[in-house]
Amino acid sequence: MISLNRSSFLNKSSTSFSGISSFSHSQRKASATIIVGLSSNGHTNGRVEKKIGVVMESTFKEMNNGAASVLDMDGKTAVHGGVEDVYGEDHATEDQCVTPWTISVASGYSLLRDPHHNKGLAFTVKERDAHYLRGLLPPTVVSQDLQVKKMMHNLRQYQVPLQRYVAMMDLQERNERLFYKLLVDNVEELLPVVYTPTVGEACQKYGSIFRRPQGLYISLREKGKILEVLKNWPEKRIQVIVVTDGERILGLGDLGCQGMGIPVGKLSLYTALGGLRPSSCLPITIDVGTNNEQLLNDEFYIGLRQRRATGQEYKELLQEFMSAVKQNYGEKVLVQFEDFANHNAFELLARYRTSHLVFNDDIQGTASVVLAGVVAALKLVGGTLAEHTFLFLGAGEAGTGIAELIALEMSKQTKAPLQEIRKKMWLVDSKGLIVSSRKESLQEFKKAWAHEHEPVKTLLDAVKAIKPTVLIGTSGVGQTFTKEVVEAMASFNEKPVIFALSNPTSQSECTAEEAYTWSKGRAIYASGSPFDPVEYEGKVFVPGQSNNAYIFPGFGLGLIMSGAIRVHDDMLLAASLAAQVTEENFAKGMIFPPFSKIRKISAYIAANVAAKAYELGLASQLPRPDNLVKYAESCMYSPNYRSFR
Repeated sequence: MISLNRSSFLNKSSTSFSGISSFSHSQRKASATIIVGLSSNGHTNGRVEKKIGVVMESTFKEMNNGAASVLDMDGKTAVHGGVEDVYGEDHATEDQCVTPWTISVASGYSLLRDPHHNKGLAFTVKERDAHYLRGLLPPTVVSQDLQVKKMMHNLRQYQVPLQRYVAMMDLQERNERLFYKLLVDNVEELLPVVYTPTVGEACQKYGSIFRRPQGLYISLREKGKILEVLKNWPEKRIQVIVVTDGERILGLGDLGCQGMGIPVGKLSLYTALGGLRPSSCLPITIDVGTNNEQLLNDEFYIGLRQRRATGQEYKELLQEFMSAVKQNYGEKVLVQFEDFANHNAFELLARYRTSHLVFNDDIQGTASVVLAGVVAALKLVGGTLAEHTFLFLGAGEAGTGIAELIALEMSKQTKAPLQEIRKKMWLVDSKGLIVSSRKESLQEFKKAWAHEHEPVKTLLDAVKAIKPTVLIGTSGVGQTFTKEVVEAMASFNEKPVIFALSNPTSQSECTAEEAYTWSKGRAIYASGSPFDPVEYEGKVFVPGQSNNAYIFPGFGLGLIMSGAIRVHDDMLLAASLAAQVTEENFAKGMIFPPFSKIRKISAYIAANVAAKAYELGLASQLPRPDNLVKYAESCMYSPNYRSFR
């Protein structure tokens, strides 16, 4: 969203543009045209504004000798060519001034309604004079830190989590930097508000709380016009897209168009935790209908009121979407598939991973963070990865994705064939243990996990028969790790590893308190949604949160800063968090580091991922930086306010 502050034109000595005194005769004439186009009160009518826009663009191109101007957003504004800086902030330090570009020859009133540049009461007296803000704000000038303190005070007054979510979304829409400053500085408290578990309820009620679009909605009605729809988004240099079709939102099922809360939340975390600029992130929902009868009958539902499109119609829409994305944003835009149903998720990943930079967080991100947790847990349990046996409740995207990545790491460690290693992984679905006798009736992605064993119908019987050392729940069904199951795990494991990963909290296979109590304080526990610390027999246990937010922000940053053109499984293995867990964390039973360190963790992950991209020859950003961790940190967006000229 780029144009000019009117004071830049009205004052010929303005420092907003370098080289203004060397304007050619035609350039000065163009500037004069702009000044003439202003009315006596400094405002323009619609026709004059349109003329101004055309003249401004031609003037800028003349100034650059025909080269692309800032109006064209040529992609060269980047941190050393890495993560793009659309607003030119990296050409100055935080102590230097920048120009708050607004949508037209601006009044201060417009500036206050531009979330990219609005600072509210933090505008200084000098800035208020320079940008026509006198009288539009109360006289008090406050710091950003005081604004953060005030917002946290206000948020804590709400008793209902959804109210906090709505308040945060409202803040994001009016003051972007304050939103991210708030989130970065209070990540452990606010992460459950902007993401799981609260985002699940927000998606269920999205039609009621919807205020203004935070991303793009592409429905069946846009078939044949998707490229035009992408061009309607105001930001032109997009680096990461999170897209969903809303069919499998968390453990809540088909929420159709209202699944938009997930891409919006994920991209907020890309910025807050991984340092990608908000302007480079685009949330998208593909609306092909919904099979949720409750939503179809809800007068507040905001999506298509029809049953889900399937088969060729669905495939053609997604093909057009993926082609349009590459055409509009280029080869290196990261497309993250989010919360697609199993039957589409695996097919989409397989179809596009060789032609696009794509990543499925449910399959690959979950696998990476769980592998990191398992590797960390081994420091408490003992033994190598290959010495352990894994049992999964849930054989969908998450379960099979985790099993495959753990098996891949085992294979690399032992040099044994992957097919042989897979026999250490056992999966239970809704029909019981996946065994060879069921192979003909299994979906394709489950067949690799069908091993020789007699049929077993229940999870408890499977636990007793397989005797796993690690039990992982990805079923999306709450309370399935019963007391009998946990006690069985504890009966043949000194320290049973139990991951109850389903989201939101209501769908968790068991709570932290249940795991510690039923195992008599011996379980190594992690969950998908946060649980409070648990005291058992005088000892306080801090449950780990196996949250994808540990992985995907840093993973995405690593791909983008290296200019990766494809995602390779070895990059997921490189995103391990084990080295970030301290002895102090282990002493509390934690196998994941606290989120207060997340930006440093993300930089570390980004560096590992980028290093692997360079090693595999998949990086296009050359030459390779000497210190990738420092480079990653230098690429990160800062939410601190900037001073305006």
